[in-house]
Amino acid sequence: MRKTDKKIENQLILVLTDVCETALKAIDGFQWLTHLVEYSDFPNSLKVICIFDTNENLAVYLSKNVDDDLKSLIQKKLQEVGVSIKNIDRQVTFDTEEDCAKEHNGKWKNRLS
Repeated sequence: MRKTDKKIENQLILVLTDVCETALKAIDGFQWLTHLVEYSDFPNSLKVICIFDTNENLAVYLSKNVDDDLKSLIQKKLQEVGVSIKNIDRQVTFDTEEDCAKEHNGKWKNRLS
């Protein structure tokens, strides 16, 4: 990882930690989030995955049509550190611990790769 990549990674961690703390307080069933990125194609390659505990809680959240709120928060916080996201709907996705347990025996590394 180049020095500039490490700087970007540190900024992403700070921003997304802030988003995560906000979401934990405000969204039922939200557990954590993570990100994937290829620095050779940053920020286009940035993908943020928001993890809920169960499929039911994720379905309830999505049915309220407020998923744009979380996406907007992510986009706003990234913009605050100079990261512009062109297609937030493609770059922010949702998943559940329930599905990871069923499909990958709870091994997130395998699921995300």
